Amino acid sequence: MRHDACLKVLAIAMSLMPINSCTNLMPPPQPSVSQAPFGATPDGKTVSVYTLRNRNGMEARIITYGGVILSLKVPDRNGKPGDVVLGYDSLPAYLASSPYFGALIGRYGNRIARGRFTLDGRTYTLATNNGPNHLHGGLQGFDKVVWEAEPFTTPDSVGIIFRYTSTDGEEGYPGTLRAQVVYNLTNDNALMFDYTASTDKPTPVNLTQHSYFNLAGDGARDILGHVVRVNADRFTPVDSTLIPTGELRSVVGTPFDFRTAHAIGERIGRDDEQLRFGLGYDHNFVLNRTGVGRDLVLAAEVHEPTTGRVMEIFTTEPGLQFYSGNFLDGTLRGKGGVVYRQRYGFAMETQHFPDSPNQAAFPSTILRPGREYRSRTIYRFSVRP
Repeated sequence: MRHDACLKVLAIAMSLMPINSCTNLMPPPQPSVSQAPFGATPDGKTVSVYTLRNRNGMEARIITYGGVILSLKVPDRNGKPGDVVLGYDSLPAYLASSPYFGALIGRYGNRIARGRFTLDGRTYTLATNNGPNHLHGGLQGFDKVVWEAEPFTTPDSVGIIFRYTSTDGEEGYPGTLRAQVVYNLTNDNALMFDYTASTDKPTPVNLTQHSYFNLAGDGARDILGHVVRVNADRFTPVDSTLIPTGELRSVVGTPFDFRTAHAIGERIGRDDEQLRFGLGYDHNFVLNRTGVGRDLVLAAEVHEPTTGRVMEIFTTEPGLQFYSGNFLDGTLRGKGGVVYRQRYGFAMETQHFPDSPNQAAFPSTILRPGREYRSRTIYRFSVRP
């Protein structure tokens, strides 16, 4: 048979093959990590952006300024990727005004009452940058520094190792703290965070990640239809400044009972003192655990019905701060020019309890020399029909 005739026969045969048969002949894309410039801070520090891709089309873009997750593209039930985190398109926007979009938080995630705590008989004073209280590490927390970054690849994942040394006295905290956070994008569509730290003086440490999620994939609508389940029988009620009262209150009979799934908007408008204080959900949930130790537990699950996207949160931490984006007010214009209005994003911050340095009954957040701070959180994504 002539060569051109062979090609014609082959073309006809391929046209009759099922589409899946053709696509199955193509090898899956390999995981990759790449680096590009992303500007510089006012003091001249260069900022880079790293792009992580796994075999399934999931992609994370992360910058060295604050360890910020710029974008996180996750496939929906039809395989179409969408960006499920809020944020900005450029570094100047993050420098100008950001409510911790996508950032690493430290030394202490969440609030410390009146910006003060006493440790080993000495009282330390911190910035009060959230009303009368200290929030998320202060005026120049870990979200506003440039981290050292080292990319890596393994057979099953790609990632970045972030490192930062916080000097003794920085933001009022005692001790030189050496922190490392590993971001790891796996081939089973999970984004994993491994936190470690060491210190030369006793100091509070409570590291977390503060991405705002909207699983609809465009950030242009509210999150009230997202369906949430939280693995917690109790939560920590707060006063009017959002500092825990010290009580571990049962969720039974309250709008905070997410032991079975409820839409975020289903009860958020109820006449409830705690919801009034937070303008919605902005509370720490006491995660259920069996036995002892610091094993991973399923903390929460969020499902967005229109796209089918599901996010599961696993953690070794004792608490989960569920924040429903109540303080977004339409003054911030995010990626693609989208205006972020109230409750356009939610956060699930795995951490120790707020104000733990002042609450002896809460799990301790004090790290001492010779000990290592270790924590792991996993965001795993999937879809439902």
